[in-house]
Amino acid sequence: MSVWGALAGGFVGTLVLTTSLRAASELRLTRIDLPFLLGTAVTADRIRAKAIGYALHFGAGLVFALIYFAVFSALGRDGWLLGTLFGLAHGLFTGTALVNILLPVVHPRMGTPLSSIDSHAVLEPPGFLMLNYGRSTPFVSLAAHAAYGALVGGFTALAS
Repeated sequence: MSVWGALAGGFVGTLVLTTSLRAASELRLTRIDLPFLLGTAVTADRIRAKAIGYALHFGAGLVFALIYFAVFSALGRDGWLLGTLFGLAHGLFTGTALVNILLPVVHPRMGTPLSSIDSHAVLEPPGFLMLNYGRSTPFVSLAAHAAYGALVGGFTALAS
């Protein structure tokens, strides 16, 4: 088990996760754009928001890889299957709590279910499991997060 393996898996996993979500968006399976959501929390400039958001998303991917590694270490086991399970849990947490409840509260340009008509919200709230961004969004997001987890777990195991 190696922290470098986990970081390599986090980088590759984030690349796969982000590319999968982008491809699903282009195929009109979802309207979710996590880097854009993150970037617009920092800037109102929609073009800069994409670039900043990708940097933040890759940084978050590395941080989550370190969290996975810490849990792998505590459990004394790793691997792609355990990583896949972590990825599914990560995706469920992201869709039910992180993006659904916490992000709208702290995001200065995102509406909430309680936003008034005269508010200046630029982005609609994602909703439970991000369903406001399309009916297939939960499935696309869970699959992408499962792939991320499998890659982090697999790379961590390979670096043992």
